[in-house]
Amino acid sequence: MKLSRKLKLPNKDTALPGRNDEMVVPNYHFVNGNPMKPPFPGDLQKIVFGMGCFWGAERIFWEQHGVYVTAAGYAGGITPNPSYEEVCSGLTGHNEVVLVVFNERYIKLDTLLSIFWESHDPTQGMRQGNDIGTQYRSGIYTYSQEQKILAEGSLETFQSNLSTKGYPTITTEIFTDSSFYYAEHYHQQYLAKVPNGYCGLGGTGVKYCAEIN
Repeated sequence: MKLSRKLKLPNKDTALPGRNDEMVVPNYHFVNGNPMKPPFPGDLQKIVFGMGCFWGAERIFWEQHGVYVTAAGYAGGITPNPSYEEVCSGLTGHNEVVLVVFNERYIKLDTLLSIFWESHDPTQGMRQGNDIGTQYRSGIYTYSQEQKILAEGSLETFQSNLSTKGYPTITTEIFTDSSFYYAEHYHQQYLAKVPNGYCGLGGTGVKYCAEIN
């Protein structure tokens, strides 16, 4: 496959058709034992982050106090219920992402956003380090307008901090999208099952430095 295809998002006419059947995943999180799928307790919120390969990204968030459960998956695309191979083809429009279900009594959204910004380089477009393709782009997929506004404000904050260090414009996409699709079972909590597995995650060294309420 030509690299140029993997760097360009498909449209509805060129995207793969997908399927109606949902991906089968474990009932419980491998690390903390909480349910992997909804319904979740009513006092919890959800947000989805794309920051390169989802293996390392998921580990960062499951380690945070106040995060109820995490899951590797796909978001931001067109094809319903895509497979990993389909996502990697560049023909679904999806991003490798992590679903983060959290309790704001113990961890604020702004804290999660600071972790997101500091843990990868959001200026690289359709890649993250040596991982190249549309599925490795930076993205925040929110579940409410309030979350979207907070995410957009955090982008402005981090852009200012990056610019002072000579970094280019942030390429992170931010929009409200509830169509999160779970990835295959072997991707879930991968680095807990394979501690020495691949993790290409790396930040810029620039701090978010937003005030945490």
